[in-house]
Amino acid sequence: MRSRYTAYKLGGYGEYLWRTWHPNTSKGLTPQSLSGKTRDWQSLEIVDTMQDGDKGGVEFRANYLDEHGELKCHHEMSAFVRVKGQWVYVDGKVQLEATASTA
Repeated sequence: MRSRYTAYKLGGYGEYLWRTWHPNTSKGLTPQSLSGKTRDWQSLEIVDTMQDGDKGGVEFRANYLDEHGELKCHHEMSAFVRVKGQWVYVDGKVQLEATASTA
């Protein structure tokens, strides 16, 4: 999870993001489409993790600056599976995005 956040934060790592995305849920995505920097990511907080064999999940909050410079929060419950020893992203349920808490 942290490495994927870093790839999004830095931009230009679409090949890595694409390789760490499960092929069944990455339809229509390409390394090129994932390489662009879409948000000004500021911080990542891992809220909770779970694992049951080769299935796992991560709840996280990632703060970013919107187009007006206001700090916002992307809150997601991500699902991962382990394929041939590597964890890959399956999908995520985004919670309501809101102004980020500074506490």
